[in-house]
Amino acid sequence: MRLSLVIKKENADLEKPVNKLNNTLVLQKKIQIMIALFILGSFSQIKAQERIPFDQGKKYILAKVSVVGKISFNEQTVVTFSGLQKGQEITVPGEEISGAIKKLGKLGLFDEIAFYVNKVENDSIYLDLNIVELPKLNEVKFVGIKKSKVEGLIKDNNLTKSKIVNENLITTTKNYIENKYKKEGFYNTKVTITTTPDTTAGNNVNMLVRVDKGDKVKISSIDFTGNKQLTDSQLRSAMKDTKQKNVFRVLKASKFIPEKYKTDLEKVIASYKEKGYRDARIIYDSVTYNKENNMLAIKINLEEGNKYYFGNIKFLGNTVYSDQQLNRYLGIKKGETYNGVLLEKRIADKTKPDGEDITNLYQNNGYLFSNINAVETRTANDTIDFEIRITEGPIAYFNKISVVGNDKTNDHVIYRELRTKPGEKYSKELLVRTIREIGQLGFFDPEAIDPKFKNVDAAAGTVDIEYNLVEKGSSQVELQGGYGGGGFIGTLGLSFNNFSARNMFKKEAYKPLPMGDGQKVSLRLQGSTYFQTYSVSFSEPWFGGKKPVQFSSSISYSKQFNYSYGRNVNKDQSFNIFTVQVGLAKRLTVPDDYFVLSQSVSYQHYDLNNYFTGLFTFGNGSSRNLAYTIGLTRSNKGVNPIFPTYGSEFSVSAKITPPYSLFNGIDYSDLGNQKEYKTQYTGEDRSDANGKPLTNGDYVNILGTDSTGQILYNSVGSDFASADTDQAKVDQQKYNWLEYYKIKFRADWYNKVYGKLVLRTLTEFGFMGAYNQARGIVPFERFYLGGDGMANYSMDGRETIGLRGYENNSLTPVNSLGQQVGATIYNKFSMELRYPITLKPSASIYALTFLEAGASYDGFKNYNPFDLYRSAGFGLRVFMPAFGLLGIDFGYGFDAQPGETKAHGQEIHFIIGQQF
Repeated sequence: MRLSLVIKKENADLEKPVNKLNNTLVLQKKIQIMIALFILGSFSQIKAQERIPFDQGKKYILAKVSVVGKISFNEQTVVTFSGLQKGQEITVPGEEISGAIKKLGKLGLFDEIAFYVNKVENDSIYLDLNIVELPKLNEVKFVGIKKSKVEGLIKDNNLTKSKIVNENLITTTKNYIENKYKKEGFYNTKVTITTTPDTTAGNNVNMLVRVDKGDKVKISSIDFTGNKQLTDSQLRSAMKDTKQKNVFRVLKASKFIPEKYKTDLEKVIASYKEKGYRDARIIYDSVTYNKENNMLAIKINLEEGNKYYFGNIKFLGNTVYSDQQLNRYLGIKKGETYNGVLLEKRIADKTKPDGEDITNLYQNNGYLFSNINAVETRTANDTIDFEIRITEGPIAYFNKISVVGNDKTNDHVIYRELRTKPGEKYSKELLVRTIREIGQLGFFDPEAIDPKFKNVDAAAGTVDIEYNLVEKGSSQVELQGGYGGGGFIGTLGLSFNNFSARNMFKKEAYKPLPMGDGQKVSLRLQGSTYFQTYSVSFSEPWFGGKKPVQFSSSISYSKQFNYSYGRNVNKDQSFNIFTVQVGLAKRLTVPDDYFVLSQSVSYQHYDLNNYFTGLFTFGNGSSRNLAYTIGLTRSNKGVNPIFPTYGSEFSVSAKITPPYSLFNGIDYSDLGNQKEYKTQYTGEDRSDANGKPLTNGDYVNILGTDSTGQILYNSVGSDFASADTDQAKVDQQKYNWLEYYKIKFRADWYNKVYGKLVLRTLTEFGFMGAYNQARGIVPFERFYLGGDGMANYSMDGRETIGLRGYENNSLTPVNSLGQQVGATIYNKFSMELRYPITLKPSASIYALTFLEAGASYDGFKNYNPFDLYRSAGFGLRVFMPAFGLLGIDFGYGFDAQPGETKAHGQEIHFIIGQQF
């Protein structure tokens, strides 16, 4: 016969962080009450031998536990998690039942847990376990916030479908959202979360999150009292994250965050210590909220104390470095104003991992276990004496070096970049350098590189280093289309930046392509109705696998047909270019190993077929460009190649062709006087402009054109000396093999200005010259300045130099007809302030503002480095591993472009796959 006694029933929301002792006491109390109720009650139609003597507990053999109620879990699984087993001896009431309830409650899956006695046979007992599952989340909706913020909140709080919904989830979600918006200045944020049953499914609920941010609470004033040596303005400036309202401040909004406010109070004291006031302290501070204007008022009362000076500074415990050497790093002399902040930085600068301080001096030489402290030993009047107490400890050596997290990249690609080698002396400098080198690979999230110290053993003098990495996408797809040059231009580009050529013939390596060896393969197709470009390139950063020598190669083919706006393409007139290039770049060790020497050889073949467009003086013929390029680069910028925060990059390069005119025996200054370069008439016999007979092959002068557009000739017969020079023939000879040299210099610096704000400064210079002035500078390979700097389909080997705020190529010299001829000299200067919005592996986004200036010239006679085109503006960059760098800039040109009479004004630039 089924008994109806409930032995135990408990709300099982055990995910809620409550006191475990209180739970136990409540549990015991409930059991005692239920037993008492049972003793006082009676059961109808129950024989005496069936009664269970609960008043003093009795031992039974557990025959069976049956799970009843609506559940989605397997019955046996639930029983197993309860810890009860068939045939087990249990006491009713007793610890076994209460223990089972606790175990099931800790799973956080059930709302109610109740045990019932089903029946008792002799010494065997049958129990029913009635459980009610906690509801699961079907969907969640947010009210009161922007849609763009919803996805992030769902992810941060793990509000996924089928998530168990309990009080803990609701409470933690509510607290997270309120704290998140309080940190953004919405100090009155209120969050209400309600759940309603989902009528379309089983035990599911829908969650509605109402967010009332209210108005942002700003700081009306920050007032100081007791300060005489430092002004209110100086002290407010020291508070980096707590600012009073100021309409002119852009980079730092006024908001109050308690944790940052406490840190800023410490910075106020630090600002006094920098000025010698060691004993400065805050007597009290108050934060008052005004409901009427929804603003806070902060008052800080200070006691400045006396000004102090450095006295004698002694070093104790130093055996490796002399006092003189340590003093050079300390850089503090007796009699100087006391500066506690500076003293701390000179001993150990926590803001710079590779700073020049005494701690790094020791740690870069193996003394991992060194300990350095500055201790005040004597204070006399206004002078403080110090002892720098040094515990050098034993020299440490790298023991085991390991890398984890590289799921796609092969180990050897990473290990060859490590500067920390097993058995070598420990060096913090090498550790920092290794982090940079891994970040520069571009295969891992540079913000997530984490070197963990393991098995640090001072007795053995060893330490293990484990580099924790997070892979990010390295392959990129470029797919774009646009209207330009009178027609649609489409581009498809594929770049595989972590390719593995050695696995190309292994079927199992295609996931979807063989990857992991750090090689780069790029394919690019670009075309429209009037031109096509095809290119493929390959690079191996460790050619031969033993030394950091990069091998690169590329091949491309371009074909353009003659066209004009509103007309059909003429495929009988074409211009073809074939290019092949091979190069090597070697990492040097002298002066240091940040230097790279690169060399390459390239060949281009230009083929013109009836291509008379004004691009060149000749429309039939060919030109060849065989060039050798050598460059020296030093780059120590890091750690994120997308958003560098420190370091610099300097490069100088020279691109030269063989000096053909020195050995080909051609007098280029006299070409125009030679017979084969004179103008000859080709066509049917007719009369010239003076009525004289004109036959095919006669030498002529060109007088112009008549009203119908027909060319007017003056025949000079066989007197070639009197005929006009055929400039197309002369230029075809001059440019049959291109002869020139090009020198370029570029300097790029990155410096943290404040917090995450980074200043980038850039200067560029380029010059192109000729060996033989009679031959002149070739019309190929010139510089074109202005605009976004994207090359697109340039056919003459030109280099496009971006200068925002102006139209593309608009700041380029022109000839007497107003046609752009390209520059032989240019210089450019740029400053950018960059601030990261997010640097996550999925997308790195940063905002920027810029000032730029530059100009280009057709020769040194017109060169003036101070006569520049100026611009300013702002923009945004987005780097996604799959698509590369994308961006938009809004620039304003302060000067008139050539042909204009007033400031050029606004220009919008779209950036794809390149940096300025």
